[in-house]
Amino acid sequence: MNLLPIIKKMFSYDADREFYAKVFPDSVKLMDLARLRKMHKDDLSAVLQIEAKNYKYPWNKAIFEDCFVAMSYSCWVCEDQEKIIGYGILSVAAGEAHIINISIDPEVQGQGIGKKMMAHLIKIAKKKAETLFLEVRPSNEKAIQLYNRLGFNEVGRRKNYYPAKKGREDAVILALELVSLF
Repeated sequence: MNLLPIIKKMFSYDADREFYAKVFPDSVKLMDLARLRKMHKDDLSAVLQIEAKNYKYPWNKAIFEDCFVAMSYSCWVCEDQEKIIGYGILSVAAGEAHIINISIDPEVQGQGIGKKMMAHLIKIAKKKAETLFLEVRPSNEKAIQLYNRLGFNEVGRRKNYYPAKKGREDAVILALELVSLF
């Protein structure tokens, strides 16, 4: 068991966050209170719960564990008062970055957490890649709207990419040119 995250939590204290969250809970948005940090293996239980809530065909624990081993993967969680409310996994190699999984707990969707996670992943990708890619189901209209607002453009489709109730569903391939961002 990795004790470092536990020790860090014991010695870190955000007085403003604690104060505003407790005294004026309606004056601060969840997006402003939520914090991003590197994902740890101890987070997998919470991550798997969010994955299962959002997907009919969720990733299993072994897939997430493989992401920790891969050197080119950057795994992140978003938490609110020590409760994990979202996660994102980014792969960077050969001048390209790829968001391979991002998910926000349905209980807090629509409050800017997905946008916050995406902005963080984009920031990381900009340092190491020229283009950022992701795939999304065409039926996931809310996610596509967010990606479009962030500047992603459709560059193709992968036929029969995702498992679906009635066979398979295509994936929309989206790309964001990072070299044009400042």
